[in-house]
Amino acid sequence: MASVLLGATSIALSNRTPYRLRSTAFRSPPLSLTRRRLTVRAAETDTNEVKATAPDKAPASNGGSSFNQLLGIKGASQESDKWKIRVQLTKPVTWPPLVWGIVCGAAASGNFHWTVEDVAKSIVCMLMSGPCLTGYTQTLNDWYDREIDAINEPYRPIPSGAISENEVITQIWLLLLGGLGLAGLLDVWAGHKVPVIFYLALGGSLLSYIYSAPPLKLKQNGWIGNFALGASYISLPWWAGQALFGTLTPDIIVLTLLYSIAGLGIAIVNDFKSIEGDKALGLQSLPVAFGIDTAKWICVGAIDVTQLSIAGYLLGAGKPLYALALLGLIIPQVVLQFQYFLKDPVKYDVKYQASAQPFLILGLLVTALATSR
Repeated sequence: MASVLLGATSIALSNRTPYRLRSTAFRSPPLSLTRRRLTVRAAETDTNEVKATAPDKAPASNGGSSFNQLLGIKGASQESDKWKIRVQLTKPVTWPPLVWGIVCGAAASGNFHWTVEDVAKSIVCMLMSGPCLTGYTQTLNDWYDREIDAINEPYRPIPSGAISENEVITQIWLLLLGGLGLAGLLDVWAGHKVPVIFYLALGGSLLSYIYSAPPLKLKQNGWIGNFALGASYISLPWWAGQALFGTLTPDIIVLTLLYSIAGLGIAIVNDFKSIEGDKALGLQSLPVAFGIDTAKWICVGAIDVTQLSIAGYLLGAGKPLYALALLGLIIPQVVLQFQYFLKDPVKYDVKYQASAQPFLILGLLVTALATSR
């Protein structure tokens, strides 16, 4: 639930360019609210050896989509409306996995009922994890990538000057405080003596910050960054949904962290198109560190072995029907891996994710329902 739920970054679902150029020496965002426009000098980055060719403007009049602009994905039209730009920075396309995590957590609690109150609680929790905290994560990530975007995608809202520095910083703080406020409200609503949801939101927000911001900037490390991303999409929202309607137990924490290894594999899928840019900047994504052929097997191994382990756990826990159902959802994923991803992870990454990931997220729900019995 945190922004990682909250986000950290739902960044995996964000549009990625073939050159993911990231500066490794950014200063923290200034908190001064004096009126200034953001001026970005590419020469201030450490990418002077990277010769990336970037378009001079967004594809507004020749095919740019206003729908893509609102979702915050590639192929967006150039927009001047400030509210549309603000929505674009939050990348709504990255919200659904966090919302689904809330659903899984509520299902796993065994205490969700289709009453007006429970539905209202779940909607507020989804607003916290999606628009507020994931929106905070995505805006924060764009802030720390602003100088690199000035080279790669100069038409994006921040480097193009479509939104001012002060407006971006204000949005980051409002989304963060809004998300934390909703988390506290949910704790009161649920009657928690210990504000579990608030702590999860706060922890997820901190994880989002260290994922994007120096000096730690976890996304520079293939293993740590991708696992943090996987946990933010699977574990944190699940924990928030379960804590809202039931009790978050140690066995569920371990189970969802194990499932986050599959999330690591999903995150790796998005690294293949950024190999050249990562190499130029010395970023150790797994395709850079191990090469394409090895990394693609690490990717599918993380996804498949994790799910098979969960199926084995369910079988050992005396829930063979759930284990069989999960196995039935793993098989088409393996078939699609051989059909698309293992043939060419760069060419078929989007097609693979679109066709295989629905089976994975259905498997999450099967697991959640099994643990509620």
